[in-house]
Amino acid sequence: MASKQENERIAVVTGANKGIGWEIVRQLATAGVTVVLTARDKERGEEATLKLHKMGVTNVVFHQLDVTDANSIASLVPFIETKFRKLDILVNNAAYSGMLEDKERLKALNITPQTWKSDPPNVLQRLKQVMKITYETAEECFNTNYYGVKRVTEAFLPLLQLSAVGARIVNVSSISGELRRIPNDQIRNELADIETLKEDRIHEILQNFLEDVKQDALTANGWCALNPAYGISKTVLNAYTRLLAKKQQRMYINCVHPGHVDTDLSWHTGPMTPAEGALAPVRLALLPDSGPTGRYFNQMEEDAF
Repeated sequence: MASKQENERIAVVTGANKGIGWEIVRQLATAGVTVVLTARDKERGEEATLKLHKMGVTNVVFHQLDVTDANSIASLVPFIETKFRKLDILVNNAAYSGMLEDKERLKALNITPQTWKSDPPNVLQRLKQVMKITYETAEECFNTNYYGVKRVTEAFLPLLQLSAVGARIVNVSSISGELRRIPNDQIRNELADIETLKEDRIHEILQNFLEDVKQDALTANGWCALNPAYGISKTVLNAYTRLLAKKQQRMYINCVHPGHVDTDLSWHTGPMTPAEGALAPVRLALLPDSGPTGRYFNQMEEDAF
């Protein structure tokens, strides 16, 4: 007979001290999963965990995690191994926008979920006027949204492989990362062809992007116009999800656009609440054994990459 600890499902959620991440933790814990809430900022992470405890959601523990820091990741792995001996669910939620925004001008735009819903093209045009990409913001975006996910996932693979139920990995992606949004045919086709795509080539594509940022050649070389670093970081995250699902066939590994949610990452322009945005990632984290793997979901519906 399996012990209580063997039957207990253990989850790690990155970037979870606020927004969608915090809601994913709350909903998983409410479903009976023991969750490790992680955040880069120790104080904020502890406050977020205490908030849950005060709500009666006590099966949540905190551990600091900066997905861009190899030492930080290395300190979390033995914590999980010692305390729980395995990992059943990994939700890679931590993300960075890749843009430098003029906060005062952004606030002055007074973009609300209502104005976004009524006229998205106009809102996008106004947002472009108060944001800019730099080499440093693009590099941080890639280190968080793609390389950070790879580091965390690969560090946890041995513990995920110990899950008796087949581990679930959920990569929180974005509609901005859909392949159709890349104007450059060659890049789009390479990232679409999962049979020939290699991780080394993904790295080369991202390095080429950074060089184009440096040369102010993003538009000329066929990268998407709005929030380009964030978009391509999520495109390659989707590709990595498919590659990983091919390798780890006992696991259920998917990526999901949670919707346009009212969070710091969306500059609070989204019409959805964080609780609504967490629903689709949580659903994939709790997939039944017959569930899909290596797929992309736009909220609750499977969609084309």
